[in-house]
Amino acid sequence: MKKAFRALKKIIQLFFVVILLGLATIFIYHNYQLNKETTLIKSERTIIEVNNVKINIYNEGSGEDTFVFMSGSGVASPVYEMKGLYSKFSQENKIAVVERAGYGFSEVSNDGRDIDKILEQTRNALIQSGNRPPYILLPHSLSGLEAIYWAQKYPDEVKSIIALDIGLPHQYVTHKMNLFDSFTVRGMNVLTKIGVHRLFPSATYNPEVIKQSFLTDQEKEIYKALSYKQIFNNDMEQELLKSYDNSKKSVNLPLPKETPILFLDAFTDQHKNSKYAKQKTKDYEGFASQLKIADVKKIKGTHSIYLYATDEIYNLTMEFIHEKVEKTKGQRDEEI
Repeated sequence: MKKAFRALKKIIQLFFVVILLGLATIFIYHNYQLNKETTLIKSERTIIEVNNVKINIYNEGSGEDTFVFMSGSGVASPVYEMKGLYSKFSQENKIAVVERAGYGFSEVSNDGRDIDKILEQTRNALIQSGNRPPYILLPHSLSGLEAIYWAQKYPDEVKSIIALDIGLPHQYVTHKMNLFDSFTVRGMNVLTKIGVHRLFPSATYNPEVIKQSFLTDQEKEIYKALSYKQIFNNDMEQELLKSYDNSKKSVNLPLPKETPILFLDAFTDQHKNSKYAKQKTKDYEGFASQLKIADVKKIKGTHSIYLYATDEIYNLTMEFIHEKVEKTKGQRDEEI
């Protein structure tokens, strides 16, 4: 019995030694690759320093309004991942892509990711890069929280919001992250610091971006390198862990009733009748019903609809801006 116990103990010890050696090897390889990729991701960008944090703002096109693209959580390289969509807009409009701290070419801030800090960095970086309000915001997923909070705190700076399958503040409050979710987020942060994500490329960056043709081969390699460098860093971790507290700040403020919002609700045939999909649509319609100018449109595609429905998003956006936002504004000006 003692011999069997000693043998089992040695097997367990050997198992942990093998695991530690494997993780050490991955860590060394990851950092070796990061050093190699440093030269690849060096590029001329509009880097703005806001409170000692370097934020990247990408500008393209020209026009009276500035369409501001705001990525969702975990999109490690917004400038490249959202290019297929913003390129549609920049043909006749001015666009700006905001890469929050910890995203793309921006620095990791390690500042805790309070929503007021995030918003002030975004506002200051836009102004310093030559983009003046009011803006038309195009947030995706988690950044919908920042966009709505922006309209609540500074309504004169937000002409309209085109909500790309966003999360609503009350949703993050209602579905507060539980202990298991929190542990998972923290665990992912640790694993990416070691470099384990290099073993799972399709989970590190969106394979659909590589399949499509809106990026050059060189841009695709930079996109991959930025994803390996930035994915699930401290800022991305804290954004998720702070989603409840940040949402509470928004929920405690009056709704931005004067801000026109177009909700673009992504759906797939496979899940369109699911409890989650029906509730999401109900939440959008409930929020929209409390605003003076709002609409909800369903778009077929996965959550990352900016990759699958660029023409439809552009057409719905311009129709909403011209037919509802500007026309209503013109009528009000005439009445005054």
